[in-house]
Amino acid sequence: MKIVVMGGSGLIGAKLVTLLRAKGHDALAASTRTGVNAITGEGLQVALKGADVVIDVTNAPSWNPDDVMAFFRDATINLMKAEAEAGVKHHVVLSIVGTDLMTDNFYFRAKTAQEKLIEESGVPYTIVRATQFFEFISGIADVNTVDGTVRIPPGLFQPIAADDVTDLIADIALHAPANGIVDIAGPTRAPFAEIVATTLRAQGDAREVVTDPHAKYFGGTVVQTSLVPVGEARIGQTSLDDWLERVSA
Repeated sequence: MKIVVMGGSGLIGAKLVTLLRAKGHDALAASTRTGVNAITGEGLQVALKGADVVIDVTNAPSWNPDDVMAFFRDATINLMKAEAEAGVKHHVVLSIVGTDLMTDNFYFRAKTAQEKLIEESGVPYTIVRATQFFEFISGIADVNTVDGTVRIPPGLFQPIAADDVTDLIADIALHAPANGIVDIAGPTRAPFAEIVATTLRAQGDAREVVTDPHAKYFGGTVVQTSLVPVGEARIGQTSLDDWLERVSA
């Protein structure tokens, strides 16, 4: 099966290409590094020729809110049009759990717009909404550090290992389109601040972590279940403790 991985040079994309090739599939890493640009359309027609599945794990190159919206809108419009013309049978996109519930988070708004374009494209699809990755918890702490204290919003957190994201997306891509949303998350659910504190302690980081009801999540307001699945979800195998032990070894 030919599977095109858009964003195939990134964290999840590169893992997907390796995994899918190991499973015997013709997996193409499509990115600007390999001459495929969804924004300009460069290389799309050639890359998608004969493709059965497209997996989109691209990320916006800029954190400017207008740029993020423009990236996901323009890239998705071009990609879905090219997929329809190529006869792609399954479009899989990586999105975010709760993306339609945090309207004051500019990144979530852009992902919601992307999801809507996919739903309206006519191409069979599965939207995979993932919780935050273990790999990015330290970065969240850095962004939320004020005067040496990590100030974390309230609510629950249920992060997932990037390797588990890869495994679950690959499995979903190799099955029939859901024409809907599939949530994926890690097995460890706890208060947001507790997970951040546990991660920093395991990494030898002595910063104090506190819950602050005024703290934001990349500009978004967090309530109890903003960042965790509220219904059925597929769960990764790697717990936070297992992941911390592995990366600390």
